[in-house]
Amino acid sequence: MVSAIKSIVTYTILVVWLAAVVMPLVWVITNSLRSSQEIFRNPFGAPWLITGSPYVDEPTVPAPVQAVKENYQKAWVESHFSRYFANSVLVTTASLIGVLVLSAMASYALARFEFRGNRAIFLYFLSGLMIPAQLVLVPLFFQFTYLSRAGSWLLRPLGFELQLHDSFFGLIVIYIALSLPFTILVLTGFFKSLPGTLREAGIMDGCSEYGVFWFIMLPLSRPGLVTAAILNFLGIWNEYLFALVLINTPDKKTLPLGLASVSMQAQYRTDWGLMFAGFVIVMVPTLLVHLVLQRQLTRGITVGALKG
Repeated sequence: MVSAIKSIVTYTILVVWLAAVVMPLVWVITNSLRSSQEIFRNPFGAPWLITGSPYVDEPTVPAPVQAVKENYQKAWVESHFSRYFANSVLVTTASLIGVLVLSAMASYALARFEFRGNRAIFLYFLSGLMIPAQLVLVPLFFQFTYLSRAGSWLLRPLGFELQLHDSFFGLIVIYIALSLPFTILVLTGFFKSLPGTLREAGIMDGCSEYGVFWFIMLPLSRPGLVTAAILNFLGIWNEYLFALVLINTPDKKTLPLGLASVSMQAQYRTDWGLMFAGFVIVMVPTLLVHLVLQRQLTRGITVGALKG
């Protein structure tokens, strides 16, 4: 009897939690399928696409399919979400590749080799987790200004200019630097969980240390890499503050900046259907990544991230 009551209470809590998580997503997606007029009349109703329009006698109200088409067409084409989406994909992909490559090499050395200063270097990386990102924003801004001037002075004879402000390169450098401490923490624990006999077998078969890392250890660390990639993807894809400060050119805006500008415009033009369509465009990649890689994310956390 006690176990049955426990099960009922547990499942009730889980169902309530599921509803609290899913309902906002459903509400955003539903409103992206409606016109602004319908959202004002009934913010929590079903879209006309499902119920049929109750305002068919009003010629100014668009048809259901037309409302859906207008919302996403306005967001993707007229509000330049296609460009923002491409910018976010570029910045996120480059940042993930950079942070995973650098973190994997550093984590492997810290996990598999004993040398003087090993622990100090590991703690140095972890200390980055104790510094709020907002705290380094102003110093980084001035540091970027100094580095841009110094780099341009050095590279100008070669015909190059170093531009860290208002550039994808500067944004990628910041995202990599901010993601390194957490990624090294995760991957170091994962590399420690791999059996050392694999490295010894590779060395005995004639592999160099680089060969052991690239062809043996790195493929085996795939669950840990996927876990780190997903968690970093969430932060980089939705990052707003650094992009807002460093990016000034409209054509270089990322999706969070584009969504913020559309949101501010919607307050004056009352085009809420457009704003909700923008929300969906931002959310879809995150949801797809979770659905596709959910099993590997769970495996990576349970196998490697909690060890070492």
